[in-house]
Amino acid sequence: MVFKASDSLSEQIAQHLASKIIKGELLAKERIQELKVASELGVSRGSVREALLILQRKHLIDILPRRGAMVTELTEHRVQSLYEMVVELYSFLALKVAENWQAEVQLKPFKATLKELELLAEQRNIERYIEVSFDILRQALPIADNSYLEQILANVQPAIHRTYFLVASKYEDHIVKSLGFFKALIQVVEQRDQQQIRQVVAAYGKHHRDMLMKVVGGREY
Repeated sequence: MVFKASDSLSEQIAQHLASKIIKGELLAKERIQELKVASELGVSRGSVREALLILQRKHLIDILPRRGAMVTELTEHRVQSLYEMVVELYSFLALKVAENWQAEVQLKPFKATLKELELLAEQRNIERYIEVSFDILRQALPIADNSYLEQILANVQPAIHRTYFLVASKYEDHIVKSLGFFKALIQVVEQRDQQQIRQVVAAYGKHHRDMLMKVVGGREY
């Protein structure tokens, strides 16, 4: 992969490495060596170092004294901690969208994305399905209109993406469950049903956490 020098070079490197971690091409506890990455990508070690700091903020790697950068291990404690937070963040986001949307036109992008997800689910295109599913998050943020929430989700989203990919690659029926969740969530957001929003998000969060715990418990990643 060739990179051109720009103000966002470190972000480009971080995105490249993040993709490898998310897809399992870089495994848990695997070392990421600055010099090797710099040589492979034709960039400076300084740019790689900055990229690693970005990945650390996004919870994809740990940087340890005298050991350097390593892909974050998904322990049971980390999974539990992540999904306790994810359920709260996603519930808050959905509640804000339900509170703030004013015209049907604001909900059309969600429904269009849902149709695309249905097609991708039929095609069993797991990688693309997961990527498109995050469009719902991106579409929700402007309606929620909370910059603090947006920043928090931007930092935690790659770790969530990693767990989605991991579960979907191990359990084929997970996409069906996921699609049902998005359908139900969009419906209750449109109805502005706060109680149902909390229940739908909590139920799906628990399901996904439990599936991930099976993977982590068996060290299948």
